[in-house]
Amino acid sequence: MTDINAMLLLSRLQVQNANAISGSLTWGFPPPSAFTGFAHALERRLAESWGQRFTGVGIICHQFEPQVSRPNKRIHQVFSLTRNPVFAGWKKFEDKASALVEEGRAHLEISLLLGIRDYLHEDDRNDLAEDAQRIVQGMRLAGGSILPCRDGKRFAAQCLILPSAAADQRTEFRKLRRRLLPGFALVQREDLLAARLTEMRSENTDVNALDALLDLCSLYHQPPAGSGHAQDTEQTEALEPIETDPEEATADQTAWTIRQRPGWLVPLPIGYAGLSPLYEPGEVANARDGTTPFRFVESLYSLGQWVSPHRIDDLQALLWHTESDTGSGIYRCVNRYAATLPQTTNHSPTQG
Repeated sequence: MTDINAMLLLSRLQVQNANAISGSLTWGFPPPSAFTGFAHALERRLAESWGQRFTGVGIICHQFEPQVSRPNKRIHQVFSLTRNPVFAGWKKFEDKASALVEEGRAHLEISLLLGIRDYLHEDDRNDLAEDAQRIVQGMRLAGGSILPCRDGKRFAAQCLILPSAAADQRTEFRKLRRRLLPGFALVQREDLLAARLTEMRSENTDVNALDALLDLCSLYHQPPAGSGHAQDTEQTEALEPIETDPEEATADQTAWTIRQRPGWLVPLPIGYAGLSPLYEPGEVANARDGTTPFRFVESLYSLGQWVSPHRIDDLQALLWHTESDTGSGIYRCVNRYAATLPQTTNHSPTQG
């Protein structure tokens, strides 16, 4: 675990038209790789004048507004797609509607907390925060445009020097996390995923990690245990879910309830897994970059959770880091929130 000597807070950035299709199976909030890539791009731009290196980025969402609609009063939502340009053809009599651009967009209001690895003098922290704020205004985040910074101390970037003692660092972090409220921090909960997989495999050995992920992220209406109804997933979904107060349920009724989950859990694309060997630069035709090794990959999923920042006491539990293993072909983002939890909180995912 890398030591952190300072923190840079980019407070309440407004991002317009960010990419809302984060993986091959899910849509919604951008993946952690979009924010670690943004931190890397900012580090390269600051390197010319400061030379500071970042180690990890904390992701806090204050507002998320997907650009979706429900045409013809449908139940399901669809993305609001555009035609760019609206008409095709350069002659008036040849004008016809262009094809729709298949993309998903969302408006965000987020705060990013970046850990600074190198030593930073106390007198330089305000200058670094101002330079970072100025550079960020000309960058893109998750494919979206960053709107101009609003006036006020609340929206200004802030740099904080951390003391060397771990206990003092936690004290300083508790002061800073107040600026992250109201909002929710994105963390990784692979411990809940592993626990649920073990529990499901005790009943069915053919269950895999994807089944456990879908089970944790799905919304289930189920009757209480011992009611005589089938408890397996397929039969439960086939029944009509009627929510009834258990105290008011009669003998002919079943008190349907929603299965409780240990927090706000979401499926989370965290990186890529290799599908092919690592090819030398230029070996694969039509590659985007002819100077970088090439490899075919697929999306790598894990379990994420949205947690209020006031429940996080350790800065390391908030930060996302990049991790790569070219030998096994794993390129992913990792978060150590689960490692900072007491063992008593790592309960079974089926408990409330």
